Amino acid sequence: MASSNFIDYVKINVKSGAGGAGALHFRREKHVEKGGPDGGDGGRGGHVILKGNSQLWTLLHLKYTKHVKAFNGKAGEGGRRTGSEGKDIILEVPLGTIARMAETGEQVCEITEDGQEIILLKGGRGGMGNDHFKSATNQTPQHAQPGEPGGEEWVILELKVLADVGLVGFPNAGKSTLLAAVSAARPEIADYPFTTLVPNLGVVPYRDFRSFIMADIPGIIEGASQGKGLGIRFLRHIERNSILLFMVPATSEDIMAEYQTLLQELNLYNPELLDKNRILAITKMDTIAEDDRPALKAQLPSELTIHYISAITQEGIEQLKDAIWNRINQTLDA
Repeated sequence: MASSNFIDYVKINVKSGAGGAGALHFRREKHVEKGGPDGGDGGRGGHVILKGNSQLWTLLHLKYTKHVKAFNGKAGEGGRRTGSEGKDIILEVPLGTIARMAETGEQVCEITEDGQEIILLKGGRGGMGNDHFKSATNQTPQHAQPGEPGGEEWVILELKVLADVGLVGFPNAGKSTLLAAVSAARPEIADYPFTTLVPNLGVVPYRDFRSFIMADIPGIIEGASQGKGLGIRFLRHIERNSILLFMVPATSEDIMAEYQTLLQELNLYNPELLDKNRILAITKMDTIAEDDRPALKAQLPSELTIHYISAITQEGIEQLKDAIWNRINQTLDA
């Protein structure tokens, strides 16, 4: 099943290369019996590097990579020849990947651009050869530096899905149905909670051959910010979306209470999420009879801009896409 290939969390052991030792060497040539020191420097150890790749959408390729080790630098040689540098190891990751130290939880970096390279763990420096230690009082130094050892850390890589608009709602709010209706994405859809277990991305075509990226985020439940349900495994994906589309079904017992619960969970997880541009859509309008619609709309605050939609009948879908497009461009211009 395609969804099983979505991996957004891996923990790996990374080790950078050790630096090469500096050379302890003296010039010895025909007719030059007592040449001076000419030991070269050791090469630095290889780095472990993260590189952004816009063609990747998951960390699946690193799922079974538990240990990553860069190469050691070579030792220096006589004739002031510097040892070669250890080969770097480059880990390609999708955009939106963050790296943090497993032991402390400290965030090291975030990859946001295609081709962006960040050194995750530096290789050890090469040692200096004895040529560096000559002086007027010590013309035959019997000392060269060893290379620095490489570093070793357990690192957690987490992916935050990068999309223009993220769908936020309780399980079974109609998020997957909407994504399937407006894009070529084919998420699993069923009439029971937690059908969606991983984020799904879809490209939504818009007018004049334009498009935007929509992300179906697994459903929130009350207490998600404390780890209940699918917990923060999906809440972090919301951080990478430009705008948020809140979705509450028309069949909900209390639409506004459900909307406020969604806002509260986002606020508890990260208050900055409430600063994002957001839209509220009432879904499954095809289940509401025409005579009951005025009463439904009357219970909702007039100051809120609300879209009433049905992914089944396409009611309000084009107007919603217009609103999303306008909000996305407002966000980009801000």
